[in-house]
Amino acid sequence: MRRLSGKVAFITGGGSGIGRACALAFAREGAKVAVAGRRAGPLASVAREIEAAGSESLALECNVTDAAAARTALDQVEKHFGQLNVVVNNAGAAVVATVENTSDEDWDRIIATNLTGTFLVSRAALPALRRAGGGAIVNIGSILGIVARKDRAAYCASKAGVGGLTRAMALDHAQDKIRVNCICPSLIETDLGAQVMSQNPNAQAEREKRIAEIPMGRIGTPEDVAMMAVYLASDEASWITGASFPLDGGLTAC
Repeated sequence: MRRLSGKVAFITGGGSGIGRACALAFAREGAKVAVAGRRAGPLASVAREIEAAGSESLALECNVTDAAAARTALDQVEKHFGQLNVVVNNAGAAVVATVENTSDEDWDRIIATNLTGTFLVSRAALPALRRAGGGAIVNIGSILGIVARKDRAAYCASKAGVGGLTRAMALDHAQDKIRVNCICPSLIETDLGAQVMSQNPNAQAEREKRIAEIPMGRIGTPEDVAMMAVYLASDEASWITGASFPLDGGLTAC
C-alpha cells in the first residue's frame, strides 16, 4: 500500500514550485489532491498531472488571505471527495527589504499571505479534519523563521510567526488527533526564489554566494520539500507534532 492511500489533501500555492511538487508526490503516494491558488491555468495543468499520475484531482481558485474564500474552498474539497485528511499551507510571498525600506503595503502583503493565510486556511480546515477523525497540517515555513538574513525583515517576521502558530495549533488540537508541523527550507529552486535573487544587481554572483553557504553544495529542490511533506502527512509520523524541521543542506549547522 502506498503511504498516503485513502487520504485527501488540500495544498495551497499548488500551481507551481513546492506546491506542485507536493501535489504530485502526494498523488504518487495514493492521495486524492485538491490544489488551490490564485491562477486557474497553472492549477488546471497540475490537476492534469495528478490525474496522469493515477489519482483524482480538484483545482480551486482561492486567495488564502480571504477568510470566506478559504472556507468555501475547504467546503468544496470535503463535498467533492467526502473527507479531508491533510492540509499543506504552502502559499507564500517575499520581499527584499529592511524594516526602513519596507512599505506598509509590502508588510501587509507578506504578513497576510505567509502568516494570516496559514491561519485562515487552518481554521477553515479544522472542522473537516475532526470529522475525518484527525489528520495532519503541514506548514511550509522557512529557515528564516529560525535564523535571520539581512534585508528580509517582513519575510523573517512572517515565517517566525508560522513557526509559533504551528506549535500553538499542535498543542490546541492534539486531543483531536490533528498533528501540526512545519518544514523550514533554505533557498529552493522555485520561481519565488529566482525572483528574490533577481533583485540583486548581480544575480549570478548572489546565487553562487548562496550555494557556497550551504555545506551540501547545492540549492534545494521542490521535491526535497515534497518528500518531507509526504512523511509528515503519513501515518509514519503519527507521533510527531509541534515540530519545525530545518531543510537546508546543513546551512544552520554552521
